[in-house]
Amino acid sequence: MVTRLLKPSQAALAAELLRTGGVAAVPTETVYGLAANALSEKAVEKIFTAKGRPENKPVSLFVTGMEMARRFCRDIPKRAFALAEAFWPGPLTVILRRRENVPDVITAGGPGVGVRVPDHETALALLRLTDLPLTGTSANLSGQPPARTGAEAFAVFRGRIDCVLDGEAPGGVPSTVVDLTGERAKILRFGAISREALEKVLGEVVEC
Repeated sequence: MVTRLLKPSQAALAAELLRTGGVAAVPTETVYGLAANALSEKAVEKIFTAKGRPENKPVSLFVTGMEMARRFCRDIPKRAFALAEAFWPGPLTVILRRRENVPDVITAGGPGVGVRVPDHETALALLRLTDLPLTGTSANLSGQPPARTGAEAFAVFRGRIDCVLDGEAPGGVPSTVVDLTGERAKILRFGAISREALEKVLGEVVEC
């Protein structure tokens, strides 16, 4: 496979590759991510192959906002809208109950799916151009640190994916993951947004 290193101005070309089942490495405000059409089981499986990632690990979705999230999530609680208003776009992944149109490969067969809005213009441009939910897994070989630049992503995934959108992921800290499928909000992974910040918005104790 030939992997193309694209400029940010070539996002339309990357979007076309994604619409046709390809995989792209994309900068976000945290780390580089591997993006594919999250509704295509074959495209998502390419990511597991490229990363060497076990398929029993779920993958989160990038969306443009809660309006798009509603297309793939159901029974969304009020606390999700509060967190989205406070922290999206940004490094917060919320776990919501998935709809049937979300493939099992995304959730490892589970009932919940993680969604977030990346705070990076390149990633947002791809979401707008494709009008698809895109996978939000980090760009790294399984067990290795994620790429922070286009050059790093290209060095790791050359010959494994379709393209790398050049750029930089300045954050370096992964998103905080909060499960909202139960009666109480629960942190599954600590990241860029603190427990205290979440509790301030929700006005309740967040479990961890």
